[in-house]
Amino acid sequence: MAQLKVTQHRSGIGGKQNQRDTLRSLGLKRIGDTVVKEDRPEIRGMVNTVRHLVTVEEVK
Repeated sequence: MAQLKVTQHRSGIGGKQNQRDTLRSLGLKRIGDTVVKEDRPEIRGMVNTVRHLVTVEEVK
């Protein structure tokens, strides 16, 4: 199964609480943090919620 590499490039400060919670759930704590997650619908939904704060790459 494919994986997604998610990197935080903007701060969650000033955003809605659910967006800050989503960043934490993804394992992102600060700008520049990167996590690799399985490409599942739940993760896609979380990434979609904070799409303006992160960049996403597909990893084979």
